[in-house]
Amino acid sequence: MLTVGGDAAGVETLLWSGALSCPDCAGAVSPWGFARTRWLRGADGPVRLRPRRSRCSSCGATHVLLPRVALLRRADTAVVIGSALALKAAGWGHRQIAGRLGRAPSTVRGWLRRFASRAETLRRGFTRLAVSVQADTPPMDPAGSGFADAVAAVGSAVAAMAGRWPVVLAMSAWEVAAAVTGGRLLAASGPVVLTNTSRLWAGS
Repeated sequence: MLTVGGDAAGVETLLWSGALSCPDCAGAVSPWGFARTRWLRGADGPVRLRPRRSRCSSCGATHVLLPRVALLRRADTAVVIGSALALKAAGWGHRQIAGRLGRAPSTVRGWLRRFASRAETLRRGFTRLAVSVQADTPPMDPAGSGFADAVAAVGSAVAAMAGRWPVVLAMSAWEVAAAVTGGRLLAASGPVVLTNTSRLWAGS
């Protein structure tokens, strides 16, 4: 799985030029068809998604190119899920959040529980990311809970990245978070890794 920017033409340019690297061996990947079409539930309505597939010229592995609007195996966009996480960090309950976003309470509860189970890992990962991008990133004050600390760390990392890559200012913080985690923000496990940043906002 590779995470890419939201502009299809920019992604195609990177693919055909060999500018995207295989996460397994770092070889160049090239176009290899498309994954199945699916629809995500966005903040303003359905979002059509037909991810590109790629194949590594060195090891032969195939990878789906997941646009940063999406999280792995989630039916809602990163922005919608991120909004729920931010509201929880602000003290909202899952039923209140579900009513605000128009989602089932069980769905929202699932997002919050998964993020909470990874909160410390995510807090550390995004804190390291912020410092690696901007060495003088100020330390964060406690936000009141491990969950809120993790959400604050996401904001700190995205702010640091925006200072280095101004194009980030035009993006949702949660799309950036989806990108740097390879779509695995709510996965059962997985590190927060900033790699091959050019692909994250291709054509933006």
